[in-house]
Amino acid sequence: MDKQSVIEFFDRLAPQWDAEMIRSDEIIDIILDNAGVKEGKDVLDVACGTGVLIPDYLKRNAASVTAIDISPKMAELARKKFPQEKVEILCGDVEETDFDRQFDCILVYNAFPHFPDPERLIVRLTSLIKPGGIVTVAHGMSREKIDGHHSGMASKVSRSLMSAEDLAAIFSRGLTVTTVLSNDRMYQVAGKKV
Repeated sequence: MDKQSVIEFFDRLAPQWDAEMIRSDEIIDIILDNAGVKEGKDVLDVACGTGVLIPDYLKRNAASVTAIDISPKMAELARKKFPQEKVEILCGDVEETDFDRQFDCILVYNAFPHFPDPERLIVRLTSLIKPGGIVTVAHGMSREKIDGHHSGMASKVSRSLMSAEDLAAIFSRGLTVTTVLSNDRMYQVAGKKV
């Protein structure tokens, strides 16, 4: 899976992304609670797409929201939707972007299979989290449904979702694992930087 293919794939999907989104507020609340997203926190949303979680961060009174997506069209749509001063939308690769600060909460929501090297990504995110902050990888559906969803036209730009236990093992190299959830409704691994 090469990055240019990922960019082109998501640029093509961007115009209809919001119309085809399926979300469960209940599951998103669980994910955000486990991710430590609350008032006064600086949030980094990795592979933010059109900004599907930005309203949730704002509702929880996050101090700031930095959202990044590798797809120019996704980032452009997110910028149009969220002109708020405390929201910054970047277009770029989180593994290569120079951030001038660290964050309290870093989330990768419904995007993890599109990163070619899971270990490299988690090492990078661990370097961007403040002490006491939480890194989260989450999906609003089961591992089996995610893999089924990606088996069609997304198969060239995704890999299968590793078990939550395997991802927790990667997290544990630099973080204290706080959440390992994988059931028929959702998937989440979270870890805190001590």
